[in-house]
Amino acid sequence: MSAVAAAVVFVWLGMVLAISFLEAPLKFRAPGITIPLGLGIGRLVFRALNTVEIVLATVVVICVAADPPGPVAVTAVGVAVAVLSTQLLAVRPRLSRRSDAVLAAATAPPGGMVERSKAHYVYAGLEVVKVAALLTAGIALQVLVAG
Repeated sequence: MSAVAAAVVFVWLGMVLAISFLEAPLKFRAPGITIPLGLGIGRLVFRALNTVEIVLATVVVICVAADPPGPVAVTAVGVAVAVLSTQLLAVRPRLSRRSDAVLAAATAPPGGMVERSKAHYVYAGLEVVKVAALLTAGIALQVLVAG
C-alpha cells in the first residue's frame, strides 16, 4: 500500500506544481487573454484540479489507513488533506465571489490588470504548504517502499 500511496502523492504533487505554479500565473500573459477569459479558464482548470485532488487524497488516505506507514508520512498526508480542505471550504468560495464581482463589472482597470485579493495570496500560501507536505509524504512513503 505504501507504493501506491507514494505514487499517488507524487502525481498529486506534480499536478499542483504544474497548475498552481505554472499555468495559473502564465495564463494572463498569453496574447489575447482578457481578464474575463482568464478568469473563466482559471475557474474551469481549478475546479478540475480540485476534483482530481479530492480523488487522489481519498486514495492516499485509504492506503495510509489500511497500512499505516509511520508518523512522518501520516502527519504529512494529514497536513496536505487539511490544507486542501481549507482551500475548498474557506478560500475557494471567497475567490469565486471575487471573480464573480470582476466578471460582473466586465471592465479591467488601466493597464489590464486586476489587483489580486488577499484570498489569492492565502490560496497561494496554502499551496506552498501543501507542496511541502506532499513532498514530505512522498519521500517518507518512498523510503518505506525502498527499505
